[in-house]
Amino acid sequence: MSHPHRALRTTAVGAVSASLVAGAALGPAPAAQAAPAAAPRAASSTAVRFVDIPGDGGTILKANVFTPKDAKSGAAYPAIVLPTSWAMPQIEYVAQAQKLANSGYVVVSYNSRGFWQSGGKIETAGPEDIADASKVIDWTLKNTPADPKRIGMAGVSYGAGISLLAAGHDKRIKAVAAMSGWADLIDSIYSGRTQHSQAATLLGGLGALTGRPSAELQQTLKDFLGSNLDKEDEMIAWGKKRSAATYLDRINKNGAAIMLGNAWGDTLFPPNQYAKFYERLTGPKRLEFRPGDHATAEATGLLGLPNDTWTNTQRWFDRYLKGQDNGIDKEQPVQLKSRSTGDYEGYPDWKSVGPTQKKIAMSGTTTIRTNVDSGANGGIAILSNALDQFLKIPPMASVPLLPRRYTGVWQSETYTTPQRVRGTAELHTTLTSTKESGTLVAYLYDVGPLGLGKLVSNAPYTFHGKTPGKPFGVDLELFSTAYDVPAGHKLALVVDTVDPLYIEHNPSGAQLTFSSPQADPSYVSVPLREQ
Repeated sequence: MSHPHRALRTTAVGAVSASLVAGAALGPAPAAQAAPAAAPRAASSTAVRFVDIPGDGGTILKANVFTPKDAKSGAAYPAIVLPTSWAMPQIEYVAQAQKLANSGYVVVSYNSRGFWQSGGKIETAGPEDIADASKVIDWTLKNTPADPKRIGMAGVSYGAGISLLAAGHDKRIKAVAAMSGWADLIDSIYSGRTQHSQAATLLGGLGALTGRPSAELQQTLKDFLGSNLDKEDEMIAWGKKRSAATYLDRINKNGAAIMLGNAWGDTLFPPNQYAKFYERLTGPKRLEFRPGDHATAEATGLLGLPNDTWTNTQRWFDRYLKGQDNGIDKEQPVQLKSRSTGDYEGYPDWKSVGPTQKKIAMSGTTTIRTNVDSGANGGIAILSNALDQFLKIPPMASVPLLPRRYTGVWQSETYTTPQRVRGTAELHTTLTSTKESGTLVAYLYDVGPLGLGKLVSNAPYTFHGKTPGKPFGVDLELFSTAYDVPAGHKLALVVDTVDPLYIEHNPSGAQLTFSSPQADPSYVSVPLREQ
């Protein structure tokens, strides 16, 4: 077993320290406290009610309730349940809850167990959290004018993950809007068998600041960040239990209408795993991808500002809980917003997004040394892709100046027309290592005439137990994206071995050799939108 370089974990901690310091200003999460009993139903008031809801095992969940303005006695209204995001307080959704209540919904938002004043421990969307969702629905039906046949769930990040999981366990849920969430936790933070260290450190740190992590979560994080391969199978089983993809058959059988939304640059839950999950859903469904990083696409809506993600969320519920013929089900179900133009594009399904595949040959034999960050990297979690979203400034590197001792570089021809990259680029190569373990990170850059590369996509890949000196095949999906390469530019595939976003497993002095056998050529396949 190889050991990751300690410096990388130090970098990961440093990268998120600003977020943790900001969270510390809020103070540690207080223990759960009893609140006055819930008031009787208020049919004529839109003021928020703060209530206690008994969750699984009687654990108190702090919640707030909005009812429609001028609700009539005896009438029943569609209801939406909103679990809070990781580390967020119970007032997270107040602005959107008020909007939904004003348009005729009962809205119940609750603080997920283990955070802030809710009781219990942080179970990371475990069985207790799934059971909590059903308990909140039970309470909602008993204490508000909610219609039992018109129940929806929605949330951002952690709330999205819990909502999707609940849809596979509670048949009463008829519609879900899951924003910036995950369907496959392993494919999110352990893609390419590589720990996404900044993501895991950020989640762990914020959880400790604002809640009470369970012993199981603490041990899992310790094993994960410590690269304890002896516990790999246990960690994967832990993640699968918390992944909606594991319960896909149940979700399809229950038939909830599911809307998924995410950002192209989400460094916690990359878009690929949502796209794969979407394709396997059989009920009413919608997939939206936008520029940005984790939860940045929804953030302005949480402040009550105009936000198309939240607008479409309400349209989704209006269609599938109220039965309104608002046209959202007649639109192309896959809606993508280009990082380059900001324009929306509609597609009938995910496989139609990038139907044309253009290959960049990885010819010849290239050997690189490990353990050094070449200058090509995926940026800083949350920050870098937010800059791309708002200022169109993605992570950059001067491709001609990248040290060839530590990087492999393969470039396309100069394009005479714009190349509209859409979907998932795929790397196929033959690799030989001098050690049994190792990590590589692949980057796809848009390279201008002066050699400045703008990051289009990236992804890590780790191997263990290989025979030194013996070639083996590598197939790696880069993170999905929508990016326009201008005419006069090139695409470049860059490979190195160190990136602050990830833990690397290259023993000191290791070398990686990329080859392209005649019978099995190496390449990166780039998906392009039809011109």
